[in-house]
Amino acid sequence: MALKLDDISINTLIGHGTAISGDIKINGFVRIDGDIDGNIETDGNIILSEHARIRGNINAKSIIVGGIILGNIHSYESVKLLPEAVVLGDIITQKLQIEDKANFHGHCISIKNKEEFEKETDKYLQTKALQEKVII
Repeated sequence: MALKLDDISINTLIGHGTAISGDIKINGFVRIDGDIDGNIETDGNIILSEHARIRGNINAKSIIVGGIILGNIHSYESVKLLPEAVVLGDIITQKLQIEDKANFHGHCISIKNKEEFEKETDKYLQTKALQEKVII
């Protein structure tokens, strides 16, 4: 299987010291070193450096986390939490790797079988949507 050019070339770079407020939709490979207050969605890969601070949900092909995320991660391939990573939210992925000293507080769905993964993901997302509509 050959790598696509998008798999190795960074299409978007959000630099250290940059602060963005609002949702972002990006095509391709993304590296984030700054702060984002909003949701991130891409059809490619995301690398969050140890300087990155995200307050929002992330949806991507694969994600490598070195910074802080306050929100949920949905990756249809893989998630890797580096030693500096802090994730306060749920993770949904087919493959999860958490390195020593990484911090994760939330629920996780990680199933390698694609059909079973999609079934459980749909079930989880429906339950989550219903919980958000409940008035306390």
